[in-house]
Amino acid sequence: MRNGRTSQKNVHDYRANPQEAAATAGPRSQRKRPLSSMMSKHKSGANCSAAGECVSEVQRILRERFCHQRLPDKPMGLESQYKHLLELLRRTAVHGESNSVLIVGPRGAGKTMLLSCALRELLDLQEVKKNVLLVQLSGLLQTDDRIALREITRQLHLENVVGDRVFGSFAENLVFLLEALKKGDKSSSRPVFFILEEFDLFAHHKNQTLLYNLLDVSQSAQTPVTVVGLTCRLDVLELLEKRVKSRFSHRQIHLLSSLSFCQYQDAFRSKLSLPDDFPDSKFSQDWNVSILKLCEDKSVDEILRKHFNSSTDFRSLHLLLLLAVSRVSVSNPTLRAADILEASRMSNADTKANILHGLSILELCLIIAMKHLNDTYEGEPFNFQMVHNEFKKFIQRKSHSIHNFEQPVVLKAFEHLLQLELIRPVDAGVCKVQREYQLMCLMLDQTQVMEALQRYPQCPTDVKQWASSAFG
Repeated sequence: MRNGRTSQKNVHDYRANPQEAAATAGPRSQRKRPLSSMMSKHKSGANCSAAGECVSEVQRILRERFCHQRLPDKPMGLESQYKHLLELLRRTAVHGESNSVLIVGPRGAGKTMLLSCALRELLDLQEVKKNVLLVQLSGLLQTDDRIALREITRQLHLENVVGDRVFGSFAENLVFLLEALKKGDKSSSRPVFFILEEFDLFAHHKNQTLLYNLLDVSQSAQTPVTVVGLTCRLDVLELLEKRVKSRFSHRQIHLLSSLSFCQYQDAFRSKLSLPDDFPDSKFSQDWNVSILKLCEDKSVDEILRKHFNSSTDFRSLHLLLLLAVSRVSVSNPTLRAADILEASRMSNADTKANILHGLSILELCLIIAMKHLNDTYEGEPFNFQMVHNEFKKFIQRKSHSIHNFEQPVVLKAFEHLLQLELIRPVDAGVCKVQREYQLMCLMLDQTQVMEALQRYPQCPTDVKQWASSAFG
């Protein structure tokens, strides 16, 4: 009976004060209680893991797209030039007709891309693929004709044919190489495409022997040869000797991009859009919808227009997008207008102004002293002694805020600025002058110095006032 009353009492106590009963119920009830919260935590952890995988996959796809520079299906805005070049190459590959042509345009206009697209389409033909030989040379790498001829031999796989033969001249060596390419009877030989990147640099070779012999072969009825030169110089023909110029066909393809801003915006949208075969279809749809909204944002439109007006080169656009995509994370799984804005600020950052942010206060004071000397003497060169005197005047006025450094310490800071190329000697050839009196000029303008001072962390107020004052 006593046990029954006790159990009834415990039941009444539980009904009267359930919270107190739960607190004294022991570990068993505590294990049962957090089950729902544990399930929700596990579910949220799984969602974070899935979102993290999607973000990593997005960054991998887009980085590969921006960095590997895959060729487009057709060059955008260069349809007529593409058709002209493809026809020239086809005549050589199919009919054995020799040609020479120059592709002229500014850097980033798409010269290499245009040629690569034309070669890709041409080499897709079965009759051409097994027959054509391709030799690619660069004026930056093949700095003289001997190196160029060795590279031609290597790319044509004719090292064993040449062997230890001794040739009297460059022309004999080149003709021997081309004769070695003949297959079957003498009337038919394999067409060769010579691609000369930085064509204007080959014009600086001694006697222009390589250009003369290649263009001479292209003019004669020997091996079918097409010489394609790529250059960014409009006056490249003026660099050629008379005998070389007479053998050139004077065909020129000029790349003046007619890309409109609407096409630039379409490229921006297509380069950021995810493909249909993305693993997570819902994430892909949400991402593509966010990109469409991003294109309609006014601030993004202003940034794109600014980049378009400065350069239509897609490489600069890829750099902008690469910086923006790197800011995508699990907490921010979509691209925002703030990311594009920050990426634009980083890509347009002044590198010299950024160097100023890492200088010591002493070095910054020397830069300000040079700025005042430039203002006083209207850009005339200065030496260390003049800068040191200007710095000492400031120290005498503000000795309470800036430490008075000894001259050897100041000279060391001055030499560090020279190493950073923030200043440079006016005449580097003069070695007899003592370094304290060697004339220098400042490689920064006034706006760069003032902007760096505004962003410099914990810059003393006296230094800022000295920089902004009209008098040193």
